Amino acid sequence: MTAEATGEWQGWRAAAEAALYGPDGFYRRPEGPAGHFRTSVHASPLFAEAVARLLCRADEALGRPAELAFVDMAAGRGELAAGVLAALPAEVAARARGYAVEITERPEGLDHRIEWLAEPPKGITGLLFANEWLDNVPVEVAEVDSAGEARRVLVRGDGRERLGEPVSAGEARWLARWWPLPAEEGLRAEIGLPRDEAWAAAVATVERGLAVAVDYAHTAHARPPFGTLTGFREGRATAPVPDGSCDITAHVALDACLEACALPGGRVLTQRDALRTLGITGARPPLALASTQPAAYVRALASAGEAAELTATGGLGGFGWLLQPVGVPDVLTD
Repeated sequence: MTAEATGEWQGWRAAAEAALYGPDGFYRRPEGPAGHFRTSVHASPLFAEAVARLLCRADEALGRPAELAFVDMAAGRGELAAGVLAALPAEVAARARGYAVEITERPEGLDHRIEWLAEPPKGITGLLFANEWLDNVPVEVAEVDSAGEARRVLVRGDGRERLGEPVSAGEARWLARWWPLPAEEGLRAEIGLPRDEAWAAAVATVERGLAVAVDYAHTAHARPPFGTLTGFREGRATAPVPDGSCDITAHVALDACLEACALPGGRVLTQRDALRTLGITGARPPLALASTQPAAYVRALASAGEAAELTATGGLGGFGWLLQPVGVPDVLTD
């Protein structure tokens, strides 16, 4: 039941959980996430092709296991999982097993090689890939009051807010470590502790291989002073209202998630750098191709445009990639 239905004041974590994932929640709507916002997966098939290359690199590092898993967290309607399996070389595809993790029912016509699950499988060997998952793991919001104390922000179903009790001890420790709030009234932060826990749990399902989280992100040296909580509806940013009518999202403190795993070898880089390492550069085709093979030139030009969107510094290319190897070396190197 959403906050709107009860008219009650709730913390943002409980309100967003119900509004996104409850029985009538936003992520249970028939049009799916693609009906409201455009991720890298929807921007171009090049993204799935790049992830397939990453899976192939993991396969090599793992010694070409008999079964190679690809786990697509927050899979939407399975677009990425299907695209990755379709892009794999035949020899790798023959050993690959896809898993799509999502709360909704399995969509019709999805590749039979993809298993549809509510939770990620345990003990996998391969690649767990979480594209724009962590930003939809609901968190509490804190705001500094007139006395300089950080308090939980409470919200109703119509989006109205008020300040509640001081943040809990665990939340206060997280803020002190990852997002210290000066004693200035009105400053806000999203308390990323549930995301740290969710990411550590997801990585723990990987026995050997690689876990990757891709998301809107910020790190400790550049936290936004008033937070990032926002809504999305039909392709446009809107006020975050926890009534099930819109997506509710907030950028991710990927540096905190990285430390929460307590495993060696993890790092954060930009999508621009990650995709360039995987062969997505956005370089224009040579002009000479236009006169010798005009059709090929047009195709290459379109592909370059899609690659440029995926790697644009001020857009998708600025997303953070959190890489966590598990029992293998870092495979995302030139």
